[in-house]
Amino acid sequence: MRWNFAHILNKSLIRPISYENSLWSLSKTKVFEAQTFVQLGCEFVQNMAKFQCIAFGCLFIFYHIHVSLPTNFVLYYIQQKAKEAESMRMYDLILKKRQGKPLTKDEIQWMIREYTDGRIPDYQMSALLMAICFQGLDKEETYELTMAMARSGEMLDLSQIQGIKVDKHSTGGVGDKTSLALTPIVASLGIPVAKMSGRGLGHTGGTIDKLESIPGFSTQLEDDAFEEQVNSIGISIMGQTKDLAPADKLLYALRDVTATVDQISLIASSIMSKKLAAGADAILLDVKTGSGAFMKGESDAIQLAKEMVEIGKSAGRKMTAVITNMDEALGTAVGNILEVKEAIDTLKGNGPDDFVELIETLASHMLILGGAAKDFDEGLMRVRESIQSGKALDKFKQFVAAQGGDTKYIDHPELFEQADIIEEIRSEQDGFVGSIDAQEMGICSLILGGGRETKESVIDPTVGLVFSKKVADPVKKGDVLATIYGNDEEKVKQAVLHFKENYHIIEEKPMKPIMIREVLS
Repeated sequence: MRWNFAHILNKSLIRPISYENSLWSLSKTKVFEAQTFVQLGCEFVQNMAKFQCIAFGCLFIFYHIHVSLPTNFVLYYIQQKAKEAESMRMYDLILKKRQGKPLTKDEIQWMIREYTDGRIPDYQMSALLMAICFQGLDKEETYELTMAMARSGEMLDLSQIQGIKVDKHSTGGVGDKTSLALTPIVASLGIPVAKMSGRGLGHTGGTIDKLESIPGFSTQLEDDAFEEQVNSIGISIMGQTKDLAPADKLLYALRDVTATVDQISLIASSIMSKKLAAGADAILLDVKTGSGAFMKGESDAIQLAKEMVEIGKSAGRKMTAVITNMDEALGTAVGNILEVKEAIDTLKGNGPDDFVELIETLASHMLILGGAAKDFDEGLMRVRESIQSGKALDKFKQFVAAQGGDTKYIDHPELFEQADIIEEIRSEQDGFVGSIDAQEMGICSLILGGGRETKESVIDPTVGLVFSKKVADPVKKGDVLATIYGNDEEKVKQAVLHFKENYHIIEEKPMKPIMIREVLS
C-alpha cells in the first residue's frame, strides 16, 4: 500500500504542531532552520523503499522539528518533495543529461538508490553513463554522485579510534607495494592507520594479495577487532567489505562492459565514494601517470587528482594528492612474495631508490595531514629516522603478528616459498636502458600466474620478475636485465618473449624518470 501525506494527516497520525508562533511571526532564521529539518526528514522518507513506510518518515519529521511551524507549510513542502521523487523517470534523466543539462541532487540520489535496489535496468543506466561520457558532469553533480554512492551501503564510523585517521589511496600500477612499507612508517610516528584495501585484477597487484602471501596473515576482521587493533598498536589493514559503497561496485561492473570506464568524473566518484565511506579524517592520493598507470597522460592524471581533492574537501576531509611516475615498474620487484620481500628490505633501509623516494614523499605528506609534522622537511626527517632506527620495521612486525602472520618471515625473508623455475634474461648488446613498458611488465607477471584475468582467478604468489637494470642504467652485452620466476616452463617462455618485446636498449643515455611530478593540496 502506498500512503500519502494528506491521508496520514487526515487520520490524525501525527502529533499537531504548536501554533504559538504563527507563520507571520516566524523570523527568516526560524523558517530556514525549520526548512532544513524538513529537508532532512524528506531525504529520510525518500530513502524508504517505494514509500512503503512513508508514515514513519512523516512522524520523524514532525517530532524532530524544534521550531514552531504551521502544519500546512510543512505538509506542502513534504508533499512537493514526495511528488518530485515519485514522478521521476530514468528516461527523463537520460534525456536531460543527453541534452547537456545538469542533474539535481534529488535526481542523482533517486537514480543511485533505485539502481542499487534493482529497480532501474542495466540498459537504462548504461545509456545514462554513455550520456555522461559525452556531456560530462559539473562539480556539483560529481560531488552528489560520489556521496550518493558512498551512502548506498555501510558508512564506517572510526570515531572510536584515537587521533586523526589518514587514509592513502593509489590509482594502481605495476610493482606497487607502497602500502606495505608506507603504513608501518606512519603508524610508528603516531598516525593511526585504519585501512581497507582490495585485491589485484589484471596486470595491477592488490595489497590484500601481497599481505596474504605472508604465511598465516589474515585480512578478514570484524569491525570491533579492526578498531581495537588500531587503538592498541596503531595499524590494521583489512579487505573491503561487500557493504562498502555497493552502488559503486554495480556501476563499475557496468562501466567495464560498456566502454565508459575512462570518464574522469566517474573515476573520481568511484574512488572517492569508497574512501569517504571508509571513514578517514584525511586522505592522501597517490595518482599514477605513465605507461603502467590507469591515467597514462599526465594532464589527465592531474585533472583526476584535482577532482578527487575537490570532492574530499567538499565532504569535509583534509586532502593531498601526489602525481607520481609509472612509466616503468615501481622498484625492482613485480609479484606478490617478491614485492613483500622488497618492502621488508625498504623498511630495513635497503630499498631501491625510486621506491624509497616515493615512500618518503608520501609518508611526509601523511604526517602533515595527521598533524605529526608542520611541514615537508620535518616530515621527511621523521620518516628517515623511523627507518634508520628500526621503528618502522618493528611496527610492521607488530602489525603482521596482530593479524596472525608469522614474523619469522619478516626477520628471514629467505624463508618465503620460491618458484621452481628461475631464469635470467641477459642483454644482447651494449647501451642504456631506453624504456620499459610498465603495463607490459605487469602482463609478464600475469602470464606467469601472478595476476587475475577474472575475479575468480587463483594467483600464484611465488611468480614474477625482478629487474637488475632500469631506465637510464648502462648495460653491457651479457649483463642480467631481469630475473623471471615461474612454475610452468611454457608460461616462463611466453613471459620471457613478452619481456624482450617491451624492454628496449638504446645507444644514448636517456633522462632518468622523475618520480614526483606534482603535489596538489
